[in-house]
Amino acid sequence: METGNKQTPRLNNFPISFFAMVMGLCGLTIALEKALSLSAVEIPYLIDGLLMMTAGVFTALLATYLAKFVRHTDVVIGEFRHPVKLNFFPAISISLLLMAVAFLGVDESISESLWLMGVGWHMALTLYVVNAWMHHQHFQVQHLNPAWFIPAVGNVIVPVAGMPLGYVELSWFFFSVGMLFWAILMAIVFYRLMFHSPMDEKLLPTLFILIAPPAVGFIAYTRLVGEIDTFGHVLYDAGLFLTLVLFTQLPRFLKLRFFLSWWAYSFPLAAISIASMVMFEHTGGVFYGWLSATLVVSLILVVALLLVRTIEAVIGQRICIPEH
Repeated sequence: METGNKQTPRLNNFPISFFAMVMGLCGLTIALEKALSLSAVEIPYLIDGLLMMTAGVFTALLATYLAKFVRHTDVVIGEFRHPVKLNFFPAISISLLLMAVAFLGVDESISESLWLMGVGWHMALTLYVVNAWMHHQHFQVQHLNPAWFIPAVGNVIVPVAGMPLGYVELSWFFFSVGMLFWAILMAIVFYRLMFHSPMDEKLLPTLFILIAPPAVGFIAYTRLVGEIDTFGHVLYDAGLFLTLVLFTQLPRFLKLRFFLSWWAYSFPLAAISIASMVMFEHTGGVFYGWLSATLVVSLILVVALLLVRTIEAVIGQRICIPEH
Protein backbone atom coordinates (compact mmCIF):
# COMPACT_ATOMS: atom_id res chain seq x y z
CA MET A 1 0.00 0.00 0.00
CA GLU A 2 1.29 3.44 -0.88
CA THR A 3 1.88 5.95 1.84
CA GLY A 4 0.25 9.35 1.85
CA ASN A 5 3.57 10.92 0.82
CA LYS A 6 3.65 8.83 -2.31
CA GLN A 7 0.04 9.46 -3.20
CA THR A 8 0.35 13.22 -3.22
CA PRO A 9 2.75 13.52 -6.19
CA ARG A 10 0.65 11.15 -8.28
CA LEU A 11 -2.52 13.13 -7.62
CA ASN A 12 -0.57 16.32 -8.26
CA ASN A 13 0.32 14.98 -11.74
CA PHE A 14 -3.13 13.60 -12.63
CA PRO A 15 -3.58 14.86 -16.23
CA ILE A 16 -6.64 16.73 -17.47
CA SER A 17 -6.11 14.95 -20.81
CA PHE A 18 -7.46 11.78 -19.14
CA PHE A 19 -10.96 13.00 -20.07
CA ALA A 20 -10.22 12.23 -23.73
CA MET A 21 -10.73 8.62 -22.64
CA VAL A 22 -14.38 9.37 -21.84
CA MET A 23 -14.85 10.96 -25.25
CA GLY A 24 -13.50 7.81 -26.88
CA LEU A 25 -15.72 5.49 -24.83
CA CYS A 26 -18.76 7.65 -25.56
CA GLY A 27 -17.93 7.61 -29.26
CA LEU A 28 -17.67 3.80 -29.23
CA THR A 29 -21.01 3.49 -27.40
CA ILE A 30 -22.84 5.81 -29.81
CA ALA A 31 -21.25 4.13 -32.85
CA LEU A 32 -22.25 0.63 -31.71
CA GLU A 33 -25.73 1.88 -30.83
CA LYS A 34 -26.08 3.24 -34.38
CA ALA A 35 -24.60 0.10 -35.97
CA LEU A 36 -26.96 -2.22 -34.08
CA SER A 37 -29.92 -0.01 -35.02
CA LEU A 38 -29.06 -0.07 -38.73
CA SER A 39 -28.38 -3.80 -38.81
CA ALA A 40 -31.45 -4.68 -36.68
CA VAL A 41 -29.17 -6.86 -34.55
CA GLU A 42 -29.83 -7.11 -30.82
CA ILE A 43 -27.06 -7.79 -28.32
CA PRO A 44 -28.71 -7.70 -24.89
CA TYR A 45 -27.18 -5.35 -22.33
CA LEU A 46 -24.26 -4.34 -24.59
CA ILE A 47 -25.19 -0.67 -24.88
CA ASP A 48 -26.40 -0.46 -21.28
CA GLY A 49 -23.14 -2.02 -20.14
CA LEU A 50 -21.04 0.40 -22.19
CA LEU A 51 -23.09 3.33 -20.91
CA MET A 52 -22.57 2.30 -17.31
CA MET A 53 -18.85 1.74 -17.85
CA THR A 54 -18.46 5.13 -19.55
CA ALA A 55 -20.45 6.92 -16.83
CA GLY A 56 -18.37 5.14 -14.19
CA VAL A 57 -15.08 6.16 -15.81
CA PHE A 58 -16.29 9.75 -16.13
CA THR A 59 -17.39 9.87 -12.49
CA ALA A 60 -14.10 8.40 -11.27
CA LEU A 61 -12.01 10.81 -13.35
CA LEU A 62 -14.10 13.81 -12.30
CA ALA A 63 -13.90 12.88 -8.61
CA THR A 64 -10.13 12.43 -8.88
CA TYR A 65 -9.64 15.75 -10.66
CA LEU A 66 -11.84 17.54 -8.11
CA ALA A 67 -9.67 16.02 -5.36
CA LYS A 68 -6.65 17.37 -7.20
CA PHE A 69 -8.29 20.80 -7.34
CA VAL A 70 -8.94 20.75 -3.59
CA ARG A 71 -5.44 19.55 -2.62
CA HIS A 72 -3.37 21.17 -5.36
CA THR A 73 -5.37 24.21 -6.40
CA ASP A 74 -2.34 26.09 -7.67
CA VAL A 75 -1.43 23.22 -10.03
CA VAL A 76 -4.95 23.12 -11.52
CA ILE A 77 -4.91 26.90 -11.98
CA GLY A 78 -1.58 26.54 -13.74
CA GLU A 79 -3.05 23.92 -16.10
CA PHE A 80 -6.02 26.22 -16.75
CA ARG A 81 -3.54 28.83 -17.98
CA HIS A 82 -1.31 26.40 -19.89
CA PRO A 83 -1.40 26.91 -23.71
CA VAL A 84 -1.89 23.17 -24.41
CA LYS A 85 -3.55 21.74 -21.28
CA LEU A 86 -6.15 24.52 -21.28
CA ASN A 87 -7.80 23.00 -24.36
CA PHE A 88 -8.47 19.67 -22.62
CA PHE A 89 -10.76 21.17 -19.97
CA PRO A 90 -13.69 21.33 -22.44
CA ALA A 91 -13.34 17.54 -22.81
CA ILE A 92 -15.31 17.42 -19.53
CA SER A 93 -18.31 19.28 -20.95
CA ILE A 94 -17.99 17.41 -24.26
CA SER A 95 -18.19 14.16 -22.31
CA LEU A 96 -21.51 15.32 -20.81
CA LEU A 97 -22.83 16.22 -24.28
CA LEU A 98 -21.77 12.86 -25.70
CA MET A 99 -23.34 10.96 -22.82
CA ALA A 100 -26.52 12.95 -23.51
CA VAL A 101 -26.45 11.57 -27.08
CA ALA A 102 -25.80 8.03 -25.85
CA PHE A 103 -28.67 8.21 -23.33
CA LEU A 104 -31.20 9.53 -25.89
CA GLY A 105 -32.53 6.09 -26.69
CA VAL A 106 -32.36 4.88 -23.09
CA ASP A 107 -33.81 7.65 -20.90
CA GLU A 108 -34.69 11.04 -22.39
CA SER A 109 -34.88 12.78 -19.00
CA ILE A 110 -31.31 11.72 -18.15
CA SER A 111 -30.23 12.76 -21.64
CA GLU A 112 -31.77 16.22 -21.25
CA SER A 113 -30.19 16.76 -17.81
CA LEU A 114 -26.75 15.79 -19.13
CA TRP A 115 -27.26 17.96 -22.22
CA LEU A 116 -28.23 21.06 -20.23
CA MET A 117 -25.23 20.67 -17.91
CA GLY A 118 -22.95 20.11 -20.89
CA VAL A 119 -24.26 23.12 -22.79
CA GLY A 120 -23.83 25.45 -19.82
CA TRP A 121 -20.35 24.26 -18.94
CA HIS A 122 -19.20 24.22 -22.54
CA MET A 123 -20.35 27.75 -23.28
CA ALA A 124 -18.55 29.02 -20.16
CA LEU A 125 -15.37 27.15 -21.13
CA THR A 126 -15.58 28.27 -24.76
CA LEU A 127 -15.87 31.91 -23.71
CA TYR A 128 -12.91 31.53 -21.35
CA VAL A 129 -10.74 29.80 -23.97
CA VAL A 130 -11.56 32.32 -26.71
CA ASN A 131 -10.75 35.19 -24.34
CA ALA A 132 -7.48 33.48 -23.44
CA TRP A 133 -6.63 33.15 -27.13
CA MET A 134 -7.41 36.80 -27.80
CA HIS A 135 -5.59 38.35 -24.83
CA HIS A 136 -2.73 35.94 -24.17
CA GLN A 137 0.79 36.96 -23.26
CA HIS A 138 2.60 33.64 -23.53
CA PHE A 139 1.19 31.60 -26.46
CA GLN A 140 3.65 30.79 -29.23
CA VAL A 141 3.28 29.03 -32.58
CA GLN A 142 4.84 25.81 -31.27
CA HIS A 143 2.07 25.62 -28.63
CA LEU A 144 -0.54 25.26 -31.37
CA ASN A 145 -1.73 21.72 -32.12
CA PRO A 146 -5.02 20.03 -33.09
CA ALA A 147 -6.04 19.78 -29.41
CA TRP A 148 -7.02 23.44 -29.82
CA PHE A 149 -9.98 22.10 -31.82
CA ILE A 150 -11.49 20.49 -28.71
CA PRO A 151 -13.42 23.58 -27.55
CA ALA A 152 -14.77 24.10 -31.09
CA VAL A 153 -15.71 20.43 -31.56
CA GLY A 154 -17.87 20.54 -28.44
CA ASN A 155 -20.02 23.25 -29.97
CA VAL A 156 -20.91 21.21 -33.05
CA ILE A 157 -21.91 18.24 -30.88
CA VAL A 158 -24.71 20.24 -29.24
CA PRO A 159 -27.34 19.77 -32.02
CA VAL A 160 -26.92 15.98 -32.09
CA ALA A 161 -28.98 15.65 -28.91
CA GLY A 162 -30.30 19.21 -28.88
CA MET A 163 -32.55 18.81 -31.93
CA PRO A 164 -34.32 15.61 -30.74
CA LEU A 165 -34.76 17.27 -27.34
CA GLY A 166 -36.44 20.28 -29.00
CA TYR A 167 -33.77 22.97 -28.50
CA VAL A 168 -33.69 24.18 -32.10
CA GLU A 169 -32.35 27.73 -31.78
CA LEU A 170 -29.68 26.76 -29.25
CA SER A 171 -28.61 23.95 -31.56
CA TRP A 172 -28.17 26.33 -34.49
CA PHE A 173 -26.26 28.79 -32.32
CA PHE A 174 -23.72 26.24 -31.08
CA PHE A 175 -23.36 24.69 -34.54
CA SER A 176 -22.57 28.12 -36.01
CA VAL A 177 -19.96 28.83 -33.33
CA GLY A 178 -18.32 25.46 -33.93
CA MET A 179 -18.16 25.95 -37.69
CA LEU A 180 -16.72 29.45 -37.24
CA PHE A 181 -13.82 28.24 -35.12
CA TRP A 182 -13.27 25.12 -37.24
CA ALA A 183 -12.59 27.38 -40.24
CA ILE A 184 -10.31 29.67 -38.24
CA LEU A 185 -8.31 26.95 -36.51
CA MET A 186 -8.00 24.72 -39.56
CA ALA A 187 -6.07 27.42 -41.42
CA ILE A 188 -3.87 28.23 -38.42
CA VAL A 189 -3.08 24.59 -37.61
CA PHE A 190 -2.05 23.81 -41.19
CA TYR A 191 0.09 26.94 -41.24
CA ARG A 192 1.83 25.69 -38.08
CA LEU A 193 2.28 22.17 -39.51
CA MET A 194 3.62 23.37 -42.85
CA PHE A 195 5.94 26.21 -41.89
CA HIS A 196 7.16 25.54 -38.34
CA SER A 197 9.02 22.83 -36.45
CA PRO A 198 7.37 19.37 -36.21
CA MET A 199 5.09 18.67 -33.28
CA ASP A 200 6.42 16.83 -30.27
CA GLU A 201 6.07 13.03 -30.48
CA LYS A 202 3.66 13.10 -27.53
CA LEU A 203 1.22 15.35 -29.44
CA LEU A 204 1.35 13.62 -32.84
CA PRO A 205 -1.76 11.47 -32.12
CA THR A 206 -3.76 14.69 -31.77
CA LEU A 207 -3.56 15.03 -35.57
CA PHE A 208 -6.53 12.65 -35.64
CA ILE A 209 -8.59 15.41 -34.02
CA LEU A 210 -8.58 17.10 -37.45
CA ILE A 211 -11.18 14.51 -38.52
CA ALA A 212 -13.66 15.36 -35.78
CA PRO A 213 -14.99 18.86 -36.67
CA PRO A 214 -16.18 18.04 -40.21
CA ALA A 215 -17.38 14.54 -39.25
CA VAL A 216 -19.30 15.69 -36.17
CA GLY A 217 -20.39 18.80 -38.04
CA PHE A 218 -21.91 16.59 -40.73
CA ILE A 219 -23.82 14.51 -38.16
CA ALA A 220 -25.09 17.66 -36.44
CA TYR A 221 -26.00 19.34 -39.73
CA THR A 222 -28.14 16.40 -40.83
CA ARG A 223 -29.98 16.66 -37.49
CA LEU A 224 -30.53 20.37 -38.10
CA VAL A 225 -31.82 20.18 -41.70
CA GLY A 226 -33.12 16.60 -41.79
CA GLU A 227 -31.40 15.70 -45.05
CA ILE A 228 -28.03 15.55 -46.80
CA ASP A 229 -27.67 18.58 -49.03
CA THR A 230 -24.65 20.09 -50.77
CA PHE A 231 -23.11 21.48 -47.59
CA GLY A 232 -23.64 18.14 -45.89
CA HIS A 233 -21.66 16.42 -48.65
CA VAL A 234 -18.87 18.97 -48.27
CA LEU A 235 -18.61 18.33 -44.53
CA TYR A 236 -18.65 14.54 -44.85
CA ASP A 237 -16.17 14.43 -47.73
CA ALA A 238 -13.81 16.79 -45.89
CA GLY A 239 -13.86 14.44 -42.90
CA LEU A 240 -13.36 11.41 -45.14
CA PHE A 241 -10.41 13.02 -46.94
CA LEU A 242 -8.69 13.88 -43.65
CA THR A 243 -9.27 10.28 -42.53
CA LEU A 244 -7.54 9.01 -45.67
CA VAL A 245 -4.63 11.43 -45.18
CA LEU A 246 -4.05 10.20 -41.64
CA PHE A 247 -4.50 6.51 -42.49
CA THR A 248 -1.70 6.84 -45.07
CA GLN A 249 0.51 7.89 -42.15
CA LEU A 250 -0.19 4.79 -40.04
CA PRO A 251 3.46 3.58 -40.14
CA ARG A 252 4.46 6.85 -38.49
CA PHE A 253 1.82 6.52 -35.75
CA LEU A 254 2.62 2.85 -35.10
CA LYS A 255 6.18 3.78 -34.14
CA LEU A 256 5.08 6.13 -31.36
CA ARG A 257 5.46 5.25 -27.69
CA PHE A 258 2.23 5.04 -25.72
CA PHE A 259 0.99 8.30 -24.23
CA LEU A 260 -2.47 9.26 -23.00
CA SER A 261 -2.66 11.33 -26.18
CA TRP A 262 -3.25 8.02 -28.03
CA TRP A 263 -6.89 8.42 -26.95
CA ALA A 264 -7.04 11.14 -29.61
CA TYR A 265 -7.35 8.27 -32.12
CA SER A 266 -10.65 7.07 -30.68
CA PHE A 267 -13.27 9.82 -30.78
CA PRO A 268 -12.42 11.10 -34.30
CA LEU A 269 -12.55 7.50 -35.58
CA ALA A 270 -15.94 7.09 -33.91
CA ALA A 271 -17.12 10.36 -35.47
CA ILE A 272 -16.25 9.37 -39.04
CA SER A 273 -17.72 5.88 -38.41
CA ILE A 274 -21.05 7.39 -37.31
CA ALA A 275 -20.97 9.92 -40.14
CA SER A 276 -20.50 7.09 -42.66
CA MET A 277 -23.46 5.23 -41.13
CA VAL A 278 -25.57 8.38 -41.49
CA MET A 279 -24.54 8.58 -45.16
CA PHE A 280 -25.50 4.94 -45.63
CA GLU A 281 -28.82 5.51 -43.84
CA HIS A 282 -29.71 8.47 -46.08
CA THR A 283 -28.32 7.27 -49.42
CA GLY A 284 -28.37 3.47 -49.19
CA GLY A 285 -25.02 3.45 -50.97
CA VAL A 286 -23.24 0.08 -50.74
CA PHE A 287 -19.87 1.84 -50.48
CA TYR A 288 -20.96 3.66 -47.33
CA GLY A 289 -22.27 0.42 -45.86
CA TRP A 290 -18.94 -1.39 -46.29
CA LEU A 291 -16.99 1.66 -45.19
CA SER A 292 -19.11 1.97 -42.05
CA ALA A 293 -18.58 -1.68 -41.16
CA THR A 294 -14.82 -1.40 -41.69
CA LEU A 295 -14.57 1.76 -39.60
CA VAL A 296 -16.67 0.37 -36.75
CA VAL A 297 -14.54 -2.80 -36.55
CA SER A 298 -11.42 -0.62 -36.59
CA LEU A 299 -12.90 1.54 -33.82
CA ILE A 300 -13.61 -1.50 -31.62
CA LEU A 301 -10.04 -2.76 -32.06
CA VAL A 302 -8.51 0.66 -31.41
CA VAL A 303 -10.52 1.28 -28.22
CA ALA A 304 -9.74 -2.24 -26.97
CA LEU A 305 -6.02 -1.61 -27.57
CA LEU A 306 -6.21 1.78 -25.86
CA LEU A 307 -7.90 0.29 -22.80
CA VAL A 308 -5.25 -2.42 -22.50
CA ARG A 309 -2.35 0.00 -22.95
CA THR A 310 -3.88 2.50 -20.50
CA ILE A 311 -4.41 -0.17 -17.83
CA GLU A 312 -0.82 -1.38 -18.35
CA ALA A 313 0.45 2.21 -18.01
CA VAL A 314 -1.55 2.78 -14.83
CA ILE A 315 -0.33 -0.48 -13.27
CA GLY A 316 3.23 0.30 -14.34
CA GLN A 317 2.91 3.83 -12.90
CA ARG A 318 3.79 5.44 -16.21
CA ILE A 319 0.85 7.86 -15.90
CA CYS A 320 0.47 10.62 -13.30
CA ILE A 321 4.20 11.25 -13.27
CA PRO A 322 6.07 14.57 -13.69
CA GLU A 323 6.49 15.76 -17.27
CA HIS A 324 9.99 16.05 -18.65
